[in-house]
Amino acid sequence: MAKNITFIPARNDRGNLATSLAPRKKRVAAYCRVSTDQLEQKSSYSAQVEFYSNYITSNPDYELAGIFADEGLSGTSTKKREQFNRMIEECKVGKIDMLITKSISRFARNTLDCLNYVRLLKDLGIGIIFEKENIDTLDSKGEVLLSILSSLAQDESRSISENCTWGIRRRFEQGKVRVNHTKFLGYDKDQEGNLVIDKKQAEIVKRIYTDFLNGKGTTRIAKELEMEKVPKWDGGYKWYESSVRKILTNEKYKGDALLQKTYTVDFLSKKRAENDGDVPQYYVENSHPAIIDKDIWEAVQLEFERRKKFSEEHGIQKYEQSNDKNPFASRVICGKCGLVYGRKVWNSTDSHKRHIWQCNSKYKIKGKICCDNRHIDEKDLEQAFVEAFNEVVENKAEYIEKWMRDLGSKDVLKKVTAKRFIGIFEDADPMKEFDGEIWSRLGENITINTDKGIIVRLLDGTEIG
Repeated sequence: MAKNITFIPARNDRGNLATSLAPRKKRVAAYCRVSTDQLEQKSSYSAQVEFYSNYITSNPDYELAGIFADEGLSGTSTKKREQFNRMIEECKVGKIDMLITKSISRFARNTLDCLNYVRLLKDLGIGIIFEKENIDTLDSKGEVLLSILSSLAQDESRSISENCTWGIRRRFEQGKVRVNHTKFLGYDKDQEGNLVIDKKQAEIVKRIYTDFLNGKGTTRIAKELEMEKVPKWDGGYKWYESSVRKILTNEKYKGDALLQKTYTVDFLSKKRAENDGDVPQYYVENSHPAIIDKDIWEAVQLEFERRKKFSEEHGIQKYEQSNDKNPFASRVICGKCGLVYGRKVWNSTDSHKRHIWQCNSKYKIKGKICCDNRHIDEKDLEQAFVEAFNEVVENKAEYIEKWMRDLGSKDVLKKVTAKRFIGIFEDADPMKEFDGEIWSRLGENITINTDKGIIVRLLDGTEIG
């Protein structure tokens, strides 16, 4: 039987309203980006914005849907490009019909990102015109060309990253130090780009080092700086323990520089990692003026180690619990089990609070006495230090002779401590009542023995009891 085929023509009579309306203008947006904030790139950025604004508004078939421009950002990832992401959101909600951009490298140098966004927009019926490559993504050949060219753009980005890394490492090899001085307390830069000391900020750095060697911890130092409204590098007054610790461990304050502490793991994500020997490092001595004497800097590092060792030996979680309201925190040691004493408040019969110290392991297991060493009244601890201090004052000539010998020690911490003790005791008079600040500067710990003996140990190694 022969096939019977009937032709059904397309309808073109959808009513007078449709045919009477003028065609809707295409809503066109442009995306511009430059990858650095250098002057010549800023000029390029402004030129792109001006060009696309004029280009779109001068076309009678186009309606300007916006100029989206990111300045001074890398194109290897779209995560941090605020305007780019806002543009995509406006595409999703139907505010844009077409995008124009200068080139694939302006849009994205990451092949995966580029193709994903092209396909996302294509599904929404939105095409992208890449002027330089003459590609329309709604064209059937567009995606094939785009895949090839965006891969080349990504490889170009990799090559640029490798060249930059090569240049940076060559400068490191030559001992050329690059520091962001605006975020580096104590230093500024001269007209040649060399680090120079900011005298006002340098005094803050010196204070931090002095306070630390005088027995204060990083948390206490941060709190005191904040309370006194001492300005940071940015002029703010919010200090953190980590900021103080970084200042105390940064070798640049002694005039040296360790280069390449971190490195870029992936040129696409720009992710950086601590350099634990994965790539070469370079240590430059005397690279710039020092704020802190080298012996003082080394003594601070050794003091960090001493505190860490002390904490491990005596089961202390945080060495620097000591403060002016509780100067003996973490410094009272049980002579029987070796752990620290904790402060307790007892209410005496006359309704006055009484502070006593008791071994923390005494009731470590509930209902069972694990350490039977005696408790001690805080007043007795204070008196023990007063007597130890006065013992040194009464025999200062003998002690100063010892400290003078220590000035020649190879142990930098011992040498710096001896110098500090000479300065404290040289003109010292006997102490009449306990001074927590002096204890913090001189005392290492007080050991409580079961035979009622109390031994005061000073930071120079002297034991009195």
